[in-house]
Amino acid sequence: MGRSRGTRTLEPAVATAGGLREHQTTIFERLDQLTRRAEVVDASRPAGALFCIVLALSSIGFLIQASHAATALEPAEFFDQLLSQAWFRVGGIAVLILGARIGPTGLRRFIPALVIVMAAMLIAVFLPVVGSSVNGSHRWLRLGPLSFQPSELARIVVVLWLADRCVRLGPLVCDFKRGVLPMLALGLVFFGLVAVETDLGGAILLLLCIFATMWVGGARPKHVFAMLPLIGTAALGIAFEVIPYIRRRIEMFLGHAHNQQVGDSLAAIANGNFFGLGLGEGLARNQGVPYLESDFVFAQIGEELGLFGMLLVLVLLGAFLWYALRLVLSIRDRYDALASFGLLVSTGLQSMLHVQVVAGLAPPKGMTLPFISHGGTSLVVSSLAVGLAIGAARRSSLPRSAVAGAVQVSPQI
Repeated sequence: MGRSRGTRTLEPAVATAGGLREHQTTIFERLDQLTRRAEVVDASRPAGALFCIVLALSSIGFLIQASHAATALEPAEFFDQLLSQAWFRVGGIAVLILGARIGPTGLRRFIPALVIVMAAMLIAVFLPVVGSSVNGSHRWLRLGPLSFQPSELARIVVVLWLADRCVRLGPLVCDFKRGVLPMLALGLVFFGLVAVETDLGGAILLLLCIFATMWVGGARPKHVFAMLPLIGTAALGIAFEVIPYIRRRIEMFLGHAHNQQVGDSLAAIANGNFFGLGLGEGLARNQGVPYLESDFVFAQIGEELGLFGMLLVLVLLGAFLWYALRLVLSIRDRYDALASFGLLVSTGLQSMLHVQVVAGLAPPKGMTLPFISHGGTSLVVSSLAVGLAIGAARRSSLPRSAVAGAVQVSPQI
């Protein structure tokens, strides 16, 4: 394994044939050191920290959404929107608490049925009666007064299925034909269903969650890191040739075309300077920047709260990742730990992709910022993902006698 250049430690020198030399760590040793620092015995502490971080992000999101509605809507519409956002965030907290009561183990026996239901929902978005098309994409499912994006919920179900499967397989998870290939087959089915909506960004996010969960679940790195770029590159290549708007967005990212939306969002961030123009004082929303309250909400934060507001959100997101790592490492049950990892990494990756798109570091893609952006589906699903992970930590913090008395699923292949 190669050495990381320029990285030195204070460890004792290593004896060699030519004399003593200073030990130089590799990136994997650094990651191992980070993991050891993150380990805690009591899972309730990182779980409580994650709960507080979600509350803080949701509160910031409510202020940002109220600020946007105050100048973008008529007074009557403003109060309706404000009430709607308040109910969404109260509902998100309720779902988070419900998820904490259930935990991944509470859903484990229902995983096969949930996989079938989610596949049916992803197909149903194309049906004229219950499906809804917005800007040429079939992402919405309408059931009476409710409408939601099943692709968001599919990530949770797929992660739970993968975690359960990895535990059931045991040592066979390292085998490509009997372990990785069947899991990858189901994952690619869901990836394809989300991609043809068309939601390539959501499909790529799902694919990343699939490979991350399989890798942590025991799949060999060579299987994961060989298949991920192969499938991802093939998907992007097909989308580039077949879907015109994907081609335009990739060309914009490569600099062959100009994206007015990204340019305006960067101008909004620059306009905010250090402390921003103030809530309700942003100009970008009145200059026709589309989806500023959802897909580009980080730009609104930069304009109205400035560099201080952006750093505050980034610090909270960084803290979310740190306490997510600590929570996963503190869980004793392998299924709960693996499911929590996949659920929390999906929320973390979505946040990273949103910030990268707004900053022009990734191709333009409609990706909401969890707990902050406008959109009930994203808020509720992100709250459910974090709630289930907190539920796993809660179960891990129970006395071992209580855990042993709970109903368990036997690891069978």
